[in-house]
Amino acid sequence: MKPELEKLVAAWKAHKDYRGQIVHEQIIPARRARYAALEPPLPEPLQRNLRALGIKKLFTHQARAIELLRQGRDVVVVTETASGKSMCYHLPVLETLLADPDARALYLFPTKALAQDQSRALHAHIDPNAEFNELKNFHAPRIMDRRIAFGTYDGDTPGEDRAAIRSTAGILLTNPDMLSLGILPNHSRLWTKFFARLKFVVVDELHVYRGVFGSHVANVMRRLERICAFYGSKPQYICCSATTANPAEHSALLLRREPAAITESGAPSARKTFLLWNPPVTNELLGARASSLNECVALFADLVRAGARTIVFARAKPTVELILRFTRDRLKDIPEDQCAIAPYRGGYLPSDRRMIEKQLSEGALHGVTCTNALEL
Repeated sequence: MKPELEKLVAAWKAHKDYRGQIVHEQIIPARRARYAALEPPLPEPLQRNLRALGIKKLFTHQARAIELLRQGRDVVVVTETASGKSMCYHLPVLETLLADPDARALYLFPTKALAQDQSRALHAHIDPNAEFNELKNFHAPRIMDRRIAFGTYDGDTPGEDRAAIRSTAGILLTNPDMLSLGILPNHSRLWTKFFARLKFVVVDELHVYRGVFGSHVANVMRRLERICAFYGSKPQYICCSATTANPAEHSALLLRREPAAITESGAPSARKTFLLWNPPVTNELLGARASSLNECVALFADLVRAGARTIVFARAKPTVELILRFTRDRLKDIPEDQCAIAPYRGGYLPSDRRMIEKQLSEGALHGVTCTNALEL
């Protein structure tokens, strides 16, 4: 934990109103990076772009995923957040597109925010020096003398961009709803070439597809398989998650495939501290506790004051707005440029969502209060 956060936790415990709200504390020690070399190595243009992004070597789980995909296997990668899982699909997909310009890849994300985040990362892998336009859905950056076109295809995509994406995009970023309602039903009219040339299907955030929603998506994936077989393609699947306890079993049920599971991360990890905060009891007879909303607002404000970039998740849109308003009230004595916080939820214009995502990724925001619409 950073020194300023250690001081903050100590201040919480020393406060006159502290009554043992921190009911559990767990420390996960730091871990060193482990690297592996690919044989044969990635194409030189991809290596050069990685170096431009400050990446000189691949972690063991990244190299293992690429090796298995080169062998024609399906894979499921389950490593912690910020371990570079996305490179396990970006790099093999781009390697294939460089060798075969007609190849196609389908990226599935459960939220629009995730699709936009990976669109930004994909653009950087193709051309690290080109500026990424947050407001565009269709992109065609250059890698050497080749343009690799890709685009997000969802409910926010304008009609003119949809036509360009369908006809030229090598990589399509979308979500299961759009796949089910807008793409699969129109396969014979609009997507014939795409499905005939489909080489990869990426399923990110695998853990989201559980319960009733997971059952629906499993049926969508079966429809996708039938359509691919009709057009003579058999794509490889690349699944990723940070929180799946049984990745091989779960992905097998979802996809009716038997992917190779990669669960050991080679990425370095900083020391992490987990604190579980329980609102204090206000009435022992009734077992009533203090408002979790008020406790959340107080913690959020304290963290922002301490300079810690913070994300607060809430279940409902009205709760997001209440947390924002009450937290801003608590931070009135601080200059706005030192406590910039914003809400993020469903119902915003695409341009507004893109702006918040950009500000968050660039560090311009000190905090965000959001629903699960934001899963960056």
